[in-house]
Amino acid sequence: MKVNIYYGGRGLMDDPTLYVINKMQKVLEELNVKVERFMLYELKNNITTLPQTLKEADGIILATTVEWYGIGGYMQQFLDACWLYADKEKLSRIYMSPIVMSTTYGEREGKLNLTAAWEILGGKPCSGMCGYIADMADFEMNDDYATLIEKKAENIYRTINQKLASLPASNQAVKQTVSRTQNIDLTPQESERLSQYAADDTYVQQQKEDIQELANMFRGMMSHEPTSSERYIGLLKKHFTPVEGFKGTYKLVIGKEAIGIRIKEDELNLTNEPGGKFDVEVSLTEDTMNDIMAGHITFQRAFMSGSMKTKGEFGMFRTLDELFSFMK
Repeated sequence: MKVNIYYGGRGLMDDPTLYVINKMQKVLEELNVKVERFMLYELKNNITTLPQTLKEADGIILATTVEWYGIGGYMQQFLDACWLYADKEKLSRIYMSPIVMSTTYGEREGKLNLTAAWEILGGKPCSGMCGYIADMADFEMNDDYATLIEKKAENIYRTINQKLASLPASNQAVKQTVSRTQNIDLTPQESERLSQYAADDTYVQQQKEDIQELANMFRGMMSHEPTSSERYIGLLKKHFTPVEGFKGTYKLVIGKEAIGIRIKEDELNLTNEPGGKFDVEVSLTEDTMNDIMAGHITFQRAFMSGSMKTKGEFGMFRTLDELFSFMK
């Protein structure tokens, strides 16, 4: 059995939530449970990738501290990422226990919010705990509180181990009826496509030709050192696929240089001196751009992995992989 703990507080030494999850982790490990802890404040730049860590978990603990109002930004970001990127089928089998300690008002509301969020995501909630802690020293020295925390950890273990059923919740009915999630987690589909392309000799040969073309460009430009943008404009032109009725503009910032892309159906204009406003602006490194042009990843996959940043119209950003398909 494996249990993940996601801590959404700020990591302060006198945070009562840390005391609670430390005791819970000790009890679970004594019961031969593998426990992995994720401190969201340390992983704030990679929170969008954390839903992938749910795949190996049988149960999770969502732990946070109410310092002034609500469950805090880090925990909300994690739940947002689960809504957008988590494997919903796997998530539907994961039990979640909410742990919310408060140094002000709102611990009960925070616990209810976590439970409701997990039910809307399709997961299985199990018993959690919440409390208002006015004096951290008194809290740590109280043996009755320590026993209560240990018993709660044992109950979580029993619920997950015995796979106890829970009654249906209206939150799940609302999700099935009116909620809509953008299907942008393409990892399973991309994995399947990559396996197909890897076995396709024509595709492999095309990738070799593209790599050779890049190498020839580097060797052929002896009069000046080519910029990042100049290296890629040729391949962008070669792999351009018009989309009927599409009109839009993009700015690709690759390292310290940039490419401006203006498209009107089958008309393509590329420049390495972009000016003016663009519908979508994308920032990425040369290594990431090389991986995209070699067909190893797509623009969407690079965005989801955190190696690319974008702003502007997200729907138009997703069209990039249709306009410039390096995996076909």
